[in-house]
Amino acid sequence: MPTLYLVRHGQASFGAADYDRLSELGVRQSELLGQYWRARGRGASPHFDAVLTGTLRRHAQTWAGIAHGLGVNPEERDIARAQPWLNEYDSAALLEALGATSPMPGAVDTTESRRAHFRLLRTALLQWAAGAIAPRGMPSHADFVAGVRAALDHVREHCKGDVLIVSSGGPIATAVAQVLGAPAETSIELNLRLRNSAVTEFDYTPRRLSLVSFNTIPHLDAPGREDWVTYA
Repeated sequence: MPTLYLVRHGQASFGAADYDRLSELGVRQSELLGQYWRARGRGASPHFDAVLTGTLRRHAQTWAGIAHGLGVNPEERDIARAQPWLNEYDSAALLEALGATSPMPGAVDTTESRRAHFRLLRTALLQWAAGAIAPRGMPSHADFVAGVRAALDHVREHCKGDVLIVSSGGPIATAVAQVLGAPAETSIELNLRLRNSAVTEFDYTPRRLSLVSFNTIPHLDAPGREDWVTYA
């Protein structure tokens, strides 16, 4: 039975003016995942039949890092397609709709400011899911879920081998909740616990998807890499 791998992007530039780019650690996380799969015969030989990513820079950079670790050139492989329905929600728009301001101005980054940011974000996500707020420039929560569902349906209906999706925490957590039949509240909690470059696996057939694993980081499970485990 083929496997659908969903990978959250590597560590991005949280707290910086431009979040949508990988940090140096994010690049290393991505490359290590590719190396891990290569050592176990995943991705390079046999290779993924299809690779889907969101259209954000951090998604493309994560796939490039994975491909480098696999020993392949992503630009020479006609298997990667960018799909906007795999993009993350806009956290700034969510907080704006909530009438709140993120406690993460510029490059100021402390443990307490991160906690305060994610407390506000959880509240905004819950209100978005309930239809209580309509963030500027964002789809409704129902349309966001429908986009993720369309990506899963595409894999079931058009793919036959192992598939890789590189996306963000929101779409991946939504995919898990959809497969499990869980409510939006569950997907939000799963989302806020997803680690950078973590792998979620589904077995799939043309009729269904089955969850195999969630939020695993075997490529970072080694002495000396404890500080490589990140969430933002």
